[in-house]
Amino acid sequence: MFKRVLFGSDLSPATEQIINAAGSLRRLGTEEIMLVHCLNIRDVGTLAETLIHLLQPELTRQVEKLQQLGFAVKSEIRLGLPAVEISRAAQENDCAVIVLGSHGYNLTKDILLGGVATAVLHTATRPVLIIKITTAAPLTAWNPLADILYPTDFSDNAEVAFAYLKEIVQAGAEKVTLLHIQDQIIGKHLKDRLAEFNRIDEERLSRLRDELLSTGRVPVNIEVRFGLVAQEILNQIKSAGVSMVVMGTQGRGHIGEMFLGSVSNKVVRYSPVPVLLVPLVR
Repeated sequence: MFKRVLFGSDLSPATEQIINAAGSLRRLGTEEIMLVHCLNIRDVGTLAETLIHLLQPELTRQVEKLQQLGFAVKSEIRLGLPAVEISRAAQENDCAVIVLGSHGYNLTKDILLGGVATAVLHTATRPVLIIKITTAAPLTAWNPLADILYPTDFSDNAEVAFAYLKEIVQAGAEKVTLLHIQDQIIGKHLKDRLAEFNRIDEERLSRLRDELLSTGRVPVNIEVRFGLVAQEILNQIKSAGVSMVVMGTQGRGHIGEMFLGSVSNKVVRYSPVPVLLVPLVR
């Protein structure tokens, strides 16, 4: 599933945290890494060749570090619009997942590669794994399989994300929580039917649990909560020792909005653990 992944690198010291986390991806079956650095041709202009020459040694150093971790590594410095080139490189090299780093709190400013990750998240046809860059200890001992959280609104996109969750279970997930949030905004108008909705959605989660149990031997918890969707997901992440979140980038939304513009966006910004965002197109 994750045999070949693409790492987006801006060659800054912050990227080291992503490199340090790479070893943990072996638990998901990663064997090959495509390391890509992008130069925005609109910014560098005629200095492109000079910059590539100056940047190549640092890219080579990162390649060597990944090789020491046991990966087969290819690298490339690409010219163009970074978000476009990252997605294109993932497509051309048949990478299962794009891995990017985030400083969090503001996807439009404080994310690795500047605003590139935001554009990738909105346009990617491949799953994107966002790893939070912090001043805390690097993720050298991160176990992505320890405790997986799968929030779902039962949308088509959530179904696609569930297919990835099943593969993660097959890879050896140690614990899974299936979570559905009854949106507080809707609930305040339909409180008299909340018990009915809870029963229906618990049955839906139970069917998903049974499907996972047929895939692999793993403890699977189901939870239905009521509240603000993004906040309840974040509460679960912070209180339950979650190691990774798997979710879709789009949802049904009570007003038909893009899930990434609301719930997924907030979860990525504030989640202290890596988030695997799966687009509807697979």
